[in-house]
Amino acid sequence: MIDLQTFNIIPVMPEIIMALMGMVLLIFAVSQGNKSYRIVSWYVVLTCITVGAILLRFPQGVSITFGGMFVTEPFAVFMKLLVLAGASLVLLMSITYMQREKIARFEYPILILFSTLGMMVMLSANDLISLYMGLELQSLPLYVLAAFNRDNLKSSEAGLKYFVLGALSSGLLLYGCSMVYGFAGTTNFIGLAEVFALEATPVAGVVVGLVFILVGLLFKISAVPFHMWSPDVYEGAPSSVTAFFAVVPKIAAIGLLIRVSMSAFGGIAEQWQQVLMLVAMGSMIVGSMAAIVQTNIKRLMAYSSIGHMGYALIGLTAASSAGVQGLLVYMMIYMFTTAGVFAIILLMVRKNMQVETIDDLAGLAQYKPLMALCMAVLMFSMAGIPPLAGFFGKLFVFQAAMAEGMYTLAIVGVLTSVIAAYYYLRIIKVMYFDSATEQLDNVEDSGSNFVMRASAFFAVVFITIAWPIVEAIHYAVDSLLFL
Repeated sequence: MIDLQTFNIIPVMPEIIMALMGMVLLIFAVSQGNKSYRIVSWYVVLTCITVGAILLRFPQGVSITFGGMFVTEPFAVFMKLLVLAGASLVLLMSITYMQREKIARFEYPILILFSTLGMMVMLSANDLISLYMGLELQSLPLYVLAAFNRDNLKSSEAGLKYFVLGALSSGLLLYGCSMVYGFAGTTNFIGLAEVFALEATPVAGVVVGLVFILVGLLFKISAVPFHMWSPDVYEGAPSSVTAFFAVVPKIAAIGLLIRVSMSAFGGIAEQWQQVLMLVAMGSMIVGSMAAIVQTNIKRLMAYSSIGHMGYALIGLTAASSAGVQGLLVYMMIYMFTTAGVFAIILLMVRKNMQVETIDDLAGLAQYKPLMALCMAVLMFSMAGIPPLAGFFGKLFVFQAAMAEGMYTLAIVGVLTSVIAAYYYLRIIKVMYFDSATEQLDNVEDSGSNFVMRASAFFAVVFITIAWPIVEAIHYAVDSLLFL
């Protein structure tokens, strides 16, 4: 049942609570100074958990409010839960790391809170206007976070690069929105879906506008050829910020991309399928080939992320219910495994300094066997080795592509998976078969250790809990596709 109350604020209560908590914590932190960093971080984690609990208690069905600009249904709820979980994991990893790096300022958790709020607005956007508002609320804190270590030249450079290219992508997105509005006569997703359901062939202006919108969204997930910012920003930003970039905004951008493609422009799927197919193949090829030569583990994870976005886009390119379900399974697995890898990266400390090269992991299994085991499990999972979680993510999206006759896309995915396995296995080889010249420090970081263990455990036990997760995702996807 669809609720069309214009001024019903119940569907937007989680976002209101997030915004109010952000303002309260900001006032509190300003009065207390940077000594409040740790307690503010824990309050933000508690806020994310509380909002997640509220979302779990939301009534079933679809609620549309604010004049049709904001929608809440099981799909939005599921994606918001992923975003909140990702933000909480990153904050848990960050607390000790930021203090160790002497950049523990109270603005950090509050910026993450407001960026997460923007992502939640994005995921409930039912109009091109609310889409852009959510996207900018997400992006503006990220520009600051990338340059958060202001005394470090690489961090300042990362922030500047991300800001300039992010502003360019926002301009392209706005231009595409204006073209779609000019030719379709509406910015509302339901209205757009109705327009395209009546038109056998859309006018050229709508197609051009759609392409510009896709460019703006594909930039946010660093898909080829809009990936140029990713390696430099990943390397230059503080490692905890890199972890946030790698995990949370990509989930939100993928959720928004699904809503725009399947809900607003589902009637002209053949127009955007061609674009996404090329982007997916390009991302898989570039991600797998460029990562081979990387020596910095953060740059390697940047190219790995590009490749993973290519695999994820296979599910959306299929433009089917099974494809979107496979995509959501993939993103959930990607979130946990990537968070676990970055938890280990945050624990890579030698002589009280962060180290980032793959060779710094040499001989890790000899003196930190649990850390090496968790890293090996996560690497095997990312490579898609059965029976770990990553295997099922790729299996679902490849099956969806094959079911729609996209054999070339599936074949490219399988071949690039084999190539990508090389650099994942290389890390395992370094940890288990190379000799350690210098050992890593024993770091007291309960947050990162918890995320590392939890992520590895999830990768192992996913096969036993996959069925209820897939059922929940199936229900969420149905609520979107039949809106």
